Amino acid sequence: MSDKGAAVGLEGVSKRFDTRKDGGLLALDKVDFALRPGEFVSIVGPSGCGKSTLLRIMAGLVAPSTGRCTRPDGIETAFVFQEAALLPWRNVERNAQLLMELEGHSPDSYRPRAAEALKLVGLAGFEKSYPHQLSGGMRMRLSLARALALRPGLLLLDEPLAAVDELTRDVLQEELSSLWRQAGFTGVLVTHNVHEAVYLSNRVVVMSPRPGRILDVIDVPFAFPRAPELRASADFAALTGQVTSVLRAQHHAQAVA
Repeated sequence: MSDKGAAVGLEGVSKRFDTRKDGGLLALDKVDFALRPGEFVSIVGPSGCGKSTLLRIMAGLVAPSTGRCTRPDGIETAFVFQEAALLPWRNVERNAQLLMELEGHSPDSYRPRAAEALKLVGLAGFEKSYPHQLSGGMRMRLSLARALALRPGLLLLDEPLAAVDELTRDVLQEELSSLWRQAGFTGVLVTHNVHEAVYLSNRVVVMSPRPGRILDVIDVPFAFPRAPELRASADFAALTGQVTSVLRAQHHAQAVA
């Protein structure tokens, strides 16, 4: 897997969507942030604050209205959506190969890389199964394998664990953290789950209600690898409380404005 994570720079990024009235919808407003190579960052904030839009700008799927997003040339970027979006007529092996096929890789290239990615996410032995035969957690693992087969320097994740049950979510968080350490990519996760953000990240970016602005960037001091028991510690509770207090303070300020 890739051992060179990508740096990403956001400089004065704003995004306005044309709604044909009132000058359009301002989703993001003057966002400045520098993503360090090889780190894992989570973005939290209220619904509609532009988190997913910001992720799509980092991916190059959406252009900012003003400002700019910079990424190193030649760095592979992969995007994992909330829905696994698997092709039901393709088995696990063929789904894992899909993105590499679409990028024009040869079978001699994409077959071993997909097999490596399936092994990393714990799906070795399920290559001939089909999506309908997999649990929700296994489908999300397959979605991750499909992205990891590209050997990305930058992996962008838009709430990929939101649809699974709490126990499965905890396990997948631990597996995602392990994958990040093994594969060496730079990771950005959008999530509504503060505990998830703190558990996985080097830093947590807290955003305001729309138009999205960065309210705070909170460092997470816990060393990797992080044991599951960390979630029950007083230090973990204090840090998640700090993130939550920033979110609540802004919500209260808007409510009384």
